[in-house]
Amino acid sequence: METIRGENAIDAGASVKIALGISLLASLLVVSITLGSSHYTKAQLDALAGRVGMVYWIASADSLTPIFLSAPTKSAASFRARDNESFEIIELTGQKDKDPYYRVRFDSGQVGFISPAAFLDELNLTILSVDPWATEKKKATEAAEVARKRVEWIRSQPWTPAVKDAAIKRRPAAGHTPAEVKRVLGNPVRVTKVTGQRVPEERWQYPDGSVLIFQNQLLIRMEASAGQDR
Repeated sequence: METIRGENAIDAGASVKIALGISLLASLLVVSITLGSSHYTKAQLDALAGRVGMVYWIASADSLTPIFLSAPTKSAASFRARDNESFEIIELTGQKDKDPYYRVRFDSGQVGFISPAAFLDELNLTILSVDPWATEKKKATEAAEVARKRVEWIRSQPWTPAVKDAAIKRRPAAGHTPAEVKRVLGNPVRVTKVTGQRVPEERWQYPDGSVLIFQNQLLIRMEASAGQDR
């Protein structure tokens, strides 16, 4: 009887080992299948699709920009995005096969693809969600608007075409009032009043070194800085 119990114990131990082996093999198989796919759940795909329609900006890091693909597959030809360029995510492809890629369109019109994993790796490094040049662009836009209004005002004045052309080129004419000169040339950096002579003068100095001289609130002449044409 003791021998039989011993054999039964051996058989039970072997069965446990076999069962554990089968269980481990099954687990490895499940992991292998999962890793073989893109292992995205529907909820994850929906979250990734939430970026469609959003705009991002490229900023190089260590002189490198992110890599995009010409097609939604790892074997497709690749290219680097251009620095200072923006792109819009226009589609999340491959959702049905759970092999997603973002399809993007750059400012230039070029279309590219990038996997969500690669996108997230570059996010906040070389791919930015906020335009890093927004402040500069705003300043440039405001300056362009100021320049447009300046030219528009000059063209509306009852001056001769020659005087208007000169004013557009920032060359005020004799006889302009201080207010007109400011519209043509901007504010001076320094104003000096000269008294003690028959007709008091005002001298307006500008950043380029030129000096405008006024008498009786009218421009009488402009003295160019050294090396500047009169």
